Amino acid sequence: MKSAEIREAFLRFFEQQGHSRVASSSLIPADDPTLLFTNAGMNQFKDCFLGLEQRDYTRAASSQKCVRAGGKHNDLENVGYTARHHTFFEMLGNFSFGDYFKRDAINFAWTFLTSKDWMGLNPEKLWVTVYASDDEAYDIWTKEIGVPAERMVRIGDNKGAPYASDNFWAMGDTGPCGPCTEIFYDHGADIWGGPPGSPEEDGDRYIEIWNIVFMQFNRSAAGEMNPLPAPSVDTGMGLERISAVMQGVHANYEIDLFQNLLAAAAEAIGCANDDAASLKVVADHIRSCSFLIADGVLPSNEGRGYVLRRIIRRACRHGNKLGASGLFFHRIVAALVAEMGAAFPELKSQQAHIERVLKSEEEQFAKTLEQGLKILEQDLAGLQGKEIPGELVFKLYDTFGFPMDLTGDIARERGLTLDEAGFETAMQAQRERARSASQFGLDYNSLVKVDAETRFEGYEQTAGSGRIIALFREGEAVDVLADGESGVVVLDRTPFYAESGGQVGDNGYLESAGVRFDVRDTTKAGGAHLHHGVVAQGSLSVGADIKAVVDAGVRQATKLNHSATHLLHAALREILGEHVTQKGSLVDSQRLRFDFSHFEAITAEQLRALEQRVNQQVRLNSAVDIEITDIETAKRKGAMALFGEKYGSSVRVLTMGDGFSVELCGGTHVSRTGDIGLFKIVSEGGIAAGVRRIEAVTGQGALDYLNQTEEQLRQAAQLVKGSRDTLLDKLSGLVERSRQLEKDVEQLKAKAASAAGSDMAAEAKPIGQFNALIKRVDGLDGKALLALIDQLKNKLGSAVVLLGGELDGKVVLVAGVTKDLAGNVKAGDLIRFTAGEVSGKGGGRPDMAQGGGTDVAALDVALNKAAEWLAAQ
Repeated sequence: MKSAEIREAFLRFFEQQGHSRVASSSLIPADDPTLLFTNAGMNQFKDCFLGLEQRDYTRAASSQKCVRAGGKHNDLENVGYTARHHTFFEMLGNFSFGDYFKRDAINFAWTFLTSKDWMGLNPEKLWVTVYASDDEAYDIWTKEIGVPAERMVRIGDNKGAPYASDNFWAMGDTGPCGPCTEIFYDHGADIWGGPPGSPEEDGDRYIEIWNIVFMQFNRSAAGEMNPLPAPSVDTGMGLERISAVMQGVHANYEIDLFQNLLAAAAEAIGCANDDAASLKVVADHIRSCSFLIADGVLPSNEGRGYVLRRIIRRACRHGNKLGASGLFFHRIVAALVAEMGAAFPELKSQQAHIERVLKSEEEQFAKTLEQGLKILEQDLAGLQGKEIPGELVFKLYDTFGFPMDLTGDIARERGLTLDEAGFETAMQAQRERARSASQFGLDYNSLVKVDAETRFEGYEQTAGSGRIIALFREGEAVDVLADGESGVVVLDRTPFYAESGGQVGDNGYLESAGVRFDVRDTTKAGGAHLHHGVVAQGSLSVGADIKAVVDAGVRQATKLNHSATHLLHAALREILGEHVTQKGSLVDSQRLRFDFSHFEAITAEQLRALEQRVNQQVRLNSAVDIEITDIETAKRKGAMALFGEKYGSSVRVLTMGDGFSVELCGGTHVSRTGDIGLFKIVSEGGIAAGVRRIEAVTGQGALDYLNQTEEQLRQAAQLVKGSRDTLLDKLSGLVERSRQLEKDVEQLKAKAASAAGSDMAAEAKPIGQFNALIKRVDGLDGKALLALIDQLKNKLGSAVVLLGGELDGKVVLVAGVTKDLAGNVKAGDLIRFTAGEVSGKGGGRPDMAQGGGTDVAALDVALNKAAEWLAAQ
């Protein structure tokens, strides 16, 4: 069976068992800043397992795209050198949210794997593990399924603590957890390795292909294991691993999917399609890089973008090792789209964007390699001894993306060695930082949990009534909130919009006879709306009826900005290109903020075009259409899903401008586009590599902005004694005069330096074997000092000159060596030594060099030491 056929068979099997087929979520975890990338099938269902979210199904199946290349779960360094490690993989999974449990989960797995209607594996090739004390699962396997005891393995607490076991899974230090049962496939006696739990278990003979987690406990912060009211099931099976089994091969790279990618990679690089580890790296990395870019990640120097950049550069480096002479990585995307585009249509729609990002990063990496070589050359020039320090090797690797093996190649050419131990120490410190930054830090028991839903009535009205179904004070459920106390109120129905999709939560008040609660924000917990605020009068009690009133003015202003955000998004894709995707947004009553992917600054002409396009839609005053439908129908309509949002089986499709903008959105919006009144961009700029931000205002806010701009123009005109009509001419004249004055100042500085040079030349004296002048000259910039150096070299004929001074709180250094002495002493070496004494750096040519530093107090001592250094040459 081909990989695509196995994926479809798995999903179809579980659909026949009453499971809902759920699409893979993004590789960017929604609403989970503690997780770097989606790394397991259960990530998108976490709130279901926690009891914070209820969906309209209790059984689900998915083929989840996953990345493990950073943070706590990082397989990057093993990729290409083992049979089964990948940066990207697909996890086939079936899930139960309080529905079936151990017996059904085990039977489902066994039936799918062994039935001739499905995978048809030989049962005698399968081994099973259970948690040591899970007698229930053990009995199901042995007494009902019929797995013989000699192929059953109990795994205890083998990681040094209670419940720390290969067969016990936990979401975090607290929260849902439970025992596992795993199914292993025996690849045969001709491959080294022992069964799970044996000393040889790390071999490749017995390979785990299925893992079932029985989430039946809730672990408290005190370590207590309390039974969950609705035990759940989370299972996973790697598509690549089961494909290897079904296709009769041992390594994942031998399956059909990878064979096609390996062939494409070899063609793009121009090398043989053999068993080279570097070729496997490239084939693996094109998957993770392409999927990450399709999900909105762009290369950068931090966070997810930094991990993507490392993967791209690692692929480029391995391509270079195979002999690639030019850009090649982006050329493999087409083969990936052909292989996986049918299952993941985002690859098809984003193909051109993915290729552009990869090509740009390849070009930048080529320049980075050149820059890294220059840095390495500079540091090697001052190296004492025959070993390159580990810290330098790590700096080149971490800051410039300079691979250690390339540094090693250069070292060998120079008869040098690497301090590999020092490099590994620095790398280990980085890994520890990454792990500590990526671990779950949440106490899941501390989250506000409401076993009820709030009916939202705010689309139709801004005032209504509801019944108090829960109250919380400092996260703890209470029956009463008294006068002056801050807390959270949950109603059975509410007109208050809860923060989501970039739109802020409503504010307003709740009231009844003698009672008032000021609502300052509204958020969600599962299906419940949480009204955050303070009791201004009386007291609130669970079960009481209360009136709910939203601040209608603030809501209306927020609606204008939210609707304008949708029009802006459509205009950006129309004017800049379909590669534009939303990276985040914030909508409140004052403004709208929209972050999006784009490679370069937007020109003034493009900004004007964006404003005109949005305002054109505003003037058309078309009706805003809202339709409730299923997700597949919405996609066929061309609806775009918004960044970071989760969508159920029923979605809300918002259409504006007669199809100009079609998006999925649960926010509040205007009835007609004309309600927006006026749209005005107030700022545009970059906030990260490949990510831009536009801020804008609408309605009264836009009018206020224009009035403020008019007033600023009037005041500016007054300052230059002109009018708004003559302001540009007046400013142009002032700028021209300022430039002339700057030229006059430069000429005066040059004259002063020339006069000073005549006097200074007389101060030259022998230092060691050289005629030299080392002097402090404050108040001159580098340009003036360079001119002075040239004059002094001409006057002295044969000399070494070093000038240093203070300017604006920093040290400026310049050195010059006449040509007859450049073979004996280099200006760059003199500057590097002196700059190091003032906490700085520098360099340059043998005859002329510049530098600087931050320690002005050390300048005089540094110049004296420079004289000693020169005397020793």
